[in-house]
Amino acid sequence: MANELDLDALLRYAAANVTGFPPSPSNFTVSKFGHGQSNPTYLMQVGSGASVKRYVLRKKPPGKLLQSAHAVEREFQVLQALGNHTVVPVPKVFCLCTDPSVIGTAFYIMEFLEGRIFVDPRLPGVEPASRRAIYQATAKALASMHSADVDAIGLGNYGRRENYCKRQVERWAKQYIASTGEGKPERNPKMFELIDWLQQHIPLEDSSGGATGLVHGDFRLDNLVFHPIEDRVIGILDWELSTLGNQMCDVAYCSLPYITDFGVDKDQLGKGMEHTGLPEGIPSQAEYVAEYCSSSGKPWPFAQWKFYIAFSLFRGASIYAGIYSRWTMGNASGGESAQHAGDKANFLIDYAWAFVRRESVLPEHPPSGSFVAQNYLKRLGQESEDQGFSEGGGKFVPSKRILELRKRLVKFMEDHIYPMENEFYKLAQSTSRWTVHPEEEKLKELAKKEGLWNLFIPFDSAARANKLIFDGTNQLQSDDTYNQLLGAGLSNLEYGYLCEIMGRSIWAPQVFNCGAPDTGNMEVLLRYGNKEQLLEWLIPLLEGRIRSGFAMTEPQVASSDATNIECSISRQGDSYIINGKKWWTSGAMDPRCRLLIVMGKTDFNAAMHKQQSMILVDIQTPGVHIKRALTVFGFDDAPHGHAEVLFDNVHVPAKNILLGEGRGFEIAQGRLGPGRLHHCMRLIGAAERGMEIMAERALSRRVFGKLIAEQGSFRSDIAKCRIELEKTRLLVLEAADQLDRLGNKKARGTLAMAKVATPNMALRVLDMAMQVHGGAGLSSDTCLAHLWATARTLRIADGPDEVHLGTIAKLELQRAKAKL
Repeated sequence: MANELDLDALLRYAAANVTGFPPSPSNFTVSKFGHGQSNPTYLMQVGSGASVKRYVLRKKPPGKLLQSAHAVEREFQVLQALGNHTVVPVPKVFCLCTDPSVIGTAFYIMEFLEGRIFVDPRLPGVEPASRRAIYQATAKALASMHSADVDAIGLGNYGRRENYCKRQVERWAKQYIASTGEGKPERNPKMFELIDWLQQHIPLEDSSGGATGLVHGDFRLDNLVFHPIEDRVIGILDWELSTLGNQMCDVAYCSLPYITDFGVDKDQLGKGMEHTGLPEGIPSQAEYVAEYCSSSGKPWPFAQWKFYIAFSLFRGASIYAGIYSRWTMGNASGGESAQHAGDKANFLIDYAWAFVRRESVLPEHPPSGSFVAQNYLKRLGQESEDQGFSEGGGKFVPSKRILELRKRLVKFMEDHIYPMENEFYKLAQSTSRWTVHPEEEKLKELAKKEGLWNLFIPFDSAARANKLIFDGTNQLQSDDTYNQLLGAGLSNLEYGYLCEIMGRSIWAPQVFNCGAPDTGNMEVLLRYGNKEQLLEWLIPLLEGRIRSGFAMTEPQVASSDATNIECSISRQGDSYIINGKKWWTSGAMDPRCRLLIVMGKTDFNAAMHKQQSMILVDIQTPGVHIKRALTVFGFDDAPHGHAEVLFDNVHVPAKNILLGEGRGFEIAQGRLGPGRLHHCMRLIGAAERGMEIMAERALSRRVFGKLIAEQGSFRSDIAKCRIELEKTRLLVLEAADQLDRLGNKKARGTLAMAKVATPNMALRVLDMAMQVHGGAGLSSDTCLAHLWATARTLRIADGPDEVHLGTIAKLELQRAKAKL
């Protein structure tokens, strides 16, 4: 019963705050649920005549509580957000009361769900077919919750997204310490050894926010309400531990019944279903995890599963220690069963260590032949798929494969890139600006694992390298199991849909190893390098171990006309001697930069377009002097940078010449085609980011009595921006399509049009976004100024507008003459 509650006060509050609550009930009873050890939960029954309505009340327990524990306010917040804005199955919440004078502590009232709760994960008395369906429904419910867009439903600040496991280990360690020792239950020294092991084995994706989203924190079968007769979840309960964080922790926690059973008598502790035998119909642990991965689109967690399970056991031990501590103090919820919690805590500590010592804990791949295997394999793209466009979808509608890659890329940006932008900017503006942020390297490793690495590589270039150095395996033999070096075999058009997403952030392309000038330099090596050059320079670039620069532009001549360059490359025995000055050598300031591709003249007397050659130069070669870093409208783009470089009698092995003497102009044209297009693709993304930020500002900022978004002039301007952006996107996609079908030479006219149109469009959109932001738009408080500076640079970089306009005009006039 609920004798400790003031029923009169509760009735008055409910009648005033619960929609549809009977105003003058004939009877009102409150009884406590016996199940659960956390926040006390009560059934409220309200009679009015012959009808009876039932509600559920959930409150903080009485007495002194550990800091941050039992926050019913947060439970109410997440239930309200999910219930109002998603299809995640949760009970409807009616009201939250934070006034302790009503019933002693804060509480909230929600609907009572008529359904089934299964306390025993073995599902005794349930038909085998229903057992399987129940576990499938459980995995799908978890995947549904994990798919919630927290920013869109108002939970973007519900918790910190990065370092979740690290913080959780620290939190539960503190909870354990607070619940034990010094007059409380005795501490187990093995717990502290387990804490040390966990801290040393935190998964890589944790520090960068990998697999981040809404986390339930206590997701298990007995916290779910199933439909009375159908095998589907209608409600997820007990959100006390919910936050934002690493969602794989939820998956591991709800998989614990396979590992251990700590909900029964002590002599059965540790005998999980995979030890005692799976009841008929219940899928194996691997099948259950694969069902979740299939429904959520998450990668198979083979490499990290030992940590996640050990962490779940550790956390369970800390929770049980807290329950036992509260029982000794007389304020534990859940009755006499709490007296066994101390023994369960110690058992879980021992069992966590036993699990850690196991050699194998999860299959390397999803189980073949399982009821989810084929669906999961499809999601991972391991089956052959049509790489063309969707049937009947139009010329520029991406295939399902590209849409899936794009979805993963968007999620990666939201989970990892955008949250880190401010940190990257802080370092870039500090005295340590010419160093690499440690999170960048971690994100690169995560991008490899997610299959989002080297996506820029065209399939024809990949085929050449594959044949030349990889013996057709598309994989360098190394210890890096994720080292799929040659990308996803995309066309330029397919890459366009992905490159646009990367362009939304200055910092994103390099994380995916798709940033300039590395992409252009790798393309040069892929297309024109010999096997020795590929092994020495291409492989480290493909792996992301080094970076590179492209040295062509010279300060003393108009370098937009490549025939003007004066840098000399003179043959002397088995070497070439390089002398000259270059500037705007992007990437040369980066501490990881090892390779410069230098364009100079090997024969000043040859035909005009046969004088130039390209050569590979190790930046550490004597005579290579980085003179200074150049700035773009005040941005030095550290740690990447744009350098002025002096080559003073630089001796380079003759084998470093690319394709042979006099082939530099030819290589440059081949390099610049895809490179120019990549810049355009990224600028489309930058413009989209500008549109998004502009609209958000206009919808939240008032001027002269109304929102900017309500001003007629703004509406006209933003509409024109959208029109220009969409027109330009189509032009860029057309250029990519022509580059794929016709080649660089025949596509040069459309490429030139895209190269002129895209920076100018992006400048107009970003300028408008800056204008809407006022002074903030000119500052470094937003990304707009930096994006604008980049867009303005690209009216000059890779050929100024005037050169491309000349190409367009020349081709237009040639077509006209041909008709005469």
